[in-house]
Amino acid sequence: MTDLSPDGLRRRRSLKAAAALGAVSALGLGACAGRDRAPDSTFVLLDGSKATTADLKGKVTLVNFWATTCVTCVKEMPSIVATYQKYQDKGFETVAVAMEYDPPSWVLNFAQTRQLPFKVALDNTGEIARQWGEVKLTPTTYLVDKQGHIVKRFVGEPDFAALHKQIEELLAQA
Repeated sequence: MTDLSPDGLRRRRSLKAAAALGAVSALGLGACAGRDRAPDSTFVLLDGSKATTADLKGKVTLVNFWATTCVTCVKEMPSIVATYQKYQDKGFETVAVAMEYDPPSWVLNFAQTRQLPFKVALDNTGEIARQWGEVKLTPTTYLVDKQGHIVKRFVGEPDFAALHKQIEELLAQA
């Protein structure tokens, strides 16, 4: 029996609205998951040169937002180096973007003492972090395919075995 009282009708409307909102949310997540274009960004590298996301098209790229004061960032960096070294000759690139609050001298010291073999950028204004989705938490890492689409976003340290599998799949694609 249907409850036609004012309270019963309100409950039914609320349930219908919640169901509709859930359906729209699910559609929205499915439609854009892994298909967002990487933003047009210009990375200012430690040596003063610049690289853009357009320069990275045709390569599978890992864009890692990190900080020298982030314990997890420091912990994962050897794995990021190993990943880069494993795939660099196959069309893989890495850009490590230091957050705006990270002193440039600390970033330079970290990159030199750990001999980071990939591009290291400074985001002095926070503009790059804003462009990539208001990145606030570190590490936040994006995997970008050869066409410039964001395939995956990791907040925290990735599962590197799964990441390597995904990189290999993306490198195999035309």
